[in-house]
Amino acid sequence: MKPNKRLIIFLLVAILGISFSYYAYQIVYTPNILVGMDDRLLIVEEGSTFKDIQRKLHEGRIVNDLVSFSFLAKLTGYASELKPGRYILRSNMTNIQALKILRSGKQEPVKVTFNNVRLIPELAERITKNLGMKPEEFEAALIKFAMHNSYGFTKDNVMAMFIPNTYEVYYNVTPEALIERMHSEYENFWTEERKEKAKEVGLTPIEVSVLASIVQAETINAAEAPIIAGLYMNRLKKGIALQADPTLVFAVGDFTLKRVLNVHKQIDSPYNTYMYPGLPPGPINMPEIRSLNAVLNYTPSNYYYMCAKEDFSGNHNFTNSYEEHMKNAARYQKALTIEQQKGAALREKR
Repeated sequence: MKPNKRLIIFLLVAILGISFSYYAYQIVYTPNILVGMDDRLLIVEEGSTFKDIQRKLHEGRIVNDLVSFSFLAKLTGYASELKPGRYILRSNMTNIQALKILRSGKQEPVKVTFNNVRLIPELAERITKNLGMKPEEFEAALIKFAMHNSYGFTKDNVMAMFIPNTYEVYYNVTPEALIERMHSEYENFWTEERKEKAKEVGLTPIEVSVLASIVQAETINAAEAPIIAGLYMNRLKKGIALQADPTLVFAVGDFTLKRVLNVHKQIDSPYNTYMYPGLPPGPINMPEIRSLNAVLNYTPSNYYYMCAKEDFSGNHNFTNSYEEHMKNAARYQKALTIEQQKGAALREKR
């Protein structure tokens, strides 16, 4: 081969090598993710394919050069080993940086918050809102847990296991793992000190939750909660029916009910605390920590009766006299009737 041909071949190989090296450098080290844009969330669902990820990256304008990303993804093995989860991709990431996160499965935690729920289906909707599981999957797992656990929880009282708070979990957590996590949080809440307080007031932790749910439904005034808890403790100790209207509302299943009537008191339900003395079989809502503490630290008194004040402040009149209680109730019922008549008159004018 003549020297000129050798030189030309050498130059071509060198140029190709330099070009390939430059392109390889660009593929690995040049920013290609969200260039000039804000950080963004990427969710990889269970059962996703690499084509699904490519489509998300392209349609979401997350990747500038999809070809280079795809090439490196296949080269590193990510294309065939997707890890479901919730990932944060940062602005101006390189392909290799993004793939390192996606391949490691290092997810961004999801904040799970739940409160103001009464029934298991409501809890399932709330707790799975930002997770990969469906509400019905969580509900089925929770019912199964309630039927087979050894902790004393049943379908009626399992809501007591959920302490309203904000928790961090991963997007692809399984229903079973989430339930176990909630049980661990329940155990963390019920310290030896709290268990001892429950024992002192004569209740189990689950019974504390049941009573706390009634107290919570009775008042929005945190200062009144320990007083109401003390009133109900007096009734429990004497074997007097609680006669708590919120438990009747729960038994009826109409949570818009404003006035409990005598007809409601005839409903044969374990939640009818007019008909059956003692606590109902489970909480009527998910009591918050302050309501649980109100029961554990209830205010001792000689009160057995209470009635909402006629000024609709949300506060109550307390007494140990049935005669005085009936007078309080008559004043409240009269004020409530007047308010309802005013409301009806306004609706007619419209």
